[in-house]
Amino acid sequence: MTPAAKQAQAVDLQLFRRVMGRFATGVTVVSFLREGKPAGMTVNAFLSVSMEPPLVLVAVRKASNFVEHVGIGDYCGINILSEHQRKLGPHFANRPEPDADAHFHDHAGIPLLDGSLAQIVARVVDVHPAGDHLLYIAEVEHLAHGIEAQPLIFYSGRYKQIHAHDPRVQWHAMDGW
Repeated sequence: MTPAAKQAQAVDLQLFRRVMGRFATGVTVVSFLREGKPAGMTVNAFLSVSMEPPLVLVAVRKASNFVEHVGIGDYCGINILSEHQRKLGPHFANRPEPDADAHFHDHAGIPLLDGSLAQIVARVVDVHPAGDHLLYIAEVEHLAHGIEAQPLIFYSGRYKQIHAHDPRVQWHAMDGW
């Protein structure tokens, strides 16, 4: 066994989870079609990868049913949640909320969540195994701004709200816009 493998075995998984929970992330719902109907899964492991071409990455548990429905060449939506969509986080993380109020609209055959801060439609171009997850790399083909609101944040195992000022608003105000 290599020294790195021995060190990895020595890591306390509960401590690893708590430490990683100290990294605040946004919350997204990755949307897709499951048997012809809109479906979604909550994901906080999402990031932009490249500007040219525009690529994003989503980390998905291998055990997720997303894996059965989305592969290379398929499309998915990425919906960046606002604080007003707080109930959608657990709802799409296998903890259904009866009053989650999830409404989808269609963009070129891909379901997108109404009321999101922003929405992306992307085509999966590569999938890489990474432990108990798969890393989906997808090329962005459509972008949309949603409502003006604060983002939903996931920190220390809980959904949080932040009160941040949009720098564009301050900049425009200083320029008299």
